[in-house]
Amino acid sequence: MDDRQQSLQKWVNSTLASNSEVPQGSLEVVSGDASFRRYFRQSTQGCTYIAVDAPPEKENSEPFVRIAQAWLEQGIHVPQVVQADLEQGFMLLSDMGDQLLFPLLNEASAEGLYHQALDSLIGIQHTQLDLPPYDKALLDREMALFTDWYLGEHLGLTLTSQEQHMLRETFEVLRESALGQIQVPVHRDYHSRNIMVCEDDSLGIIDFQDAVLGPITYDVVSLLRDCYVAWPIEQVEQWARDYFAKARDAGLVGAISDEQLMLWFDWMGIQRHLKAVGIFARLNHRDGKTGYMNDIPRTLNYIVEVSAKYSTLDEFSQWLERRLLPELALSDGEPA
Repeated sequence: MDDRQQSLQKWVNSTLASNSEVPQGSLEVVSGDASFRRYFRQSTQGCTYIAVDAPPEKENSEPFVRIAQAWLEQGIHVPQVVQADLEQGFMLLSDMGDQLLFPLLNEASAEGLYHQALDSLIGIQHTQLDLPPYDKALLDREMALFTDWYLGEHLGLTLTSQEQHMLRETFEVLRESALGQIQVPVHRDYHSRNIMVCEDDSLGIIDFQDAVLGPITYDVVSLLRDCYVAWPIEQVEQWARDYFAKARDAGLVGAISDEQLMLWFDWMGIQRHLKAVGIFARLNHRDGKTGYMNDIPRTLNYIVEVSAKYSTLDEFSQWLERRLLPELALSDGEPA
């Protein structure tokens, strides 16, 4: 048990004692994630809790606490924050269990589970909360992760001036599409590894601390074109249309056509997947978390498939086919 875990244990014991609860045993490791946060389970005589270690010099827990409290009050199924010490970076949360959505997805279950997740997403998009905007600067920083960490750091590519110009123009098209969408609360990481299936079969939402006010298609494409699981393109597009119908019934999209919504969905997905590829490369090279590199081929494949559908993205699509995919084949998606 390291020093921070010892400090967290003392804090958890003190917090439980103030609530007249007695801990049973010590903290048990649940998981880490792509950030610097760590999660532990603490048992008591009556129930279990999740204790979070989020070093304050690396992680700001205030948004998580604020959003969790607001969304819980508005009927979104998120963990209850029992206690938080932002100065130390400790939180004690209600326990949603261990069952992620991800391993439950298969051909038989996906239809029902995705529709349940889409219904939960509609609820999130209806919530009222003061969130930072998903603005031009943030969109650009995200896409720069692809050029800096994947093309540069991982592949070691030196781009020609023509390639740099082409990427700038592509990023501008994607950015303006995102900024032109209806703006709603965006979870920003809404996928099968951040959705819990609870004991009553309801879905619990976690890892929402980076939520922003942004494009309406962001979370739905994050869910349906998940970096960790792929489905046939026709099936994904049908689920997207099912979402459009739900959003229309909920009064979120007005009279906007399915064709326009699908373009937003597709181009938002390219933006997100460019960011994800960059983040996976950064996790590998900066943080020593190599496992995410295995998800890059699937994520790049989304970009290749979708960009080929649109004449506006022809030059980008051809560059992917002629320059990037051969580089991917050489690296074979393995950690450098």
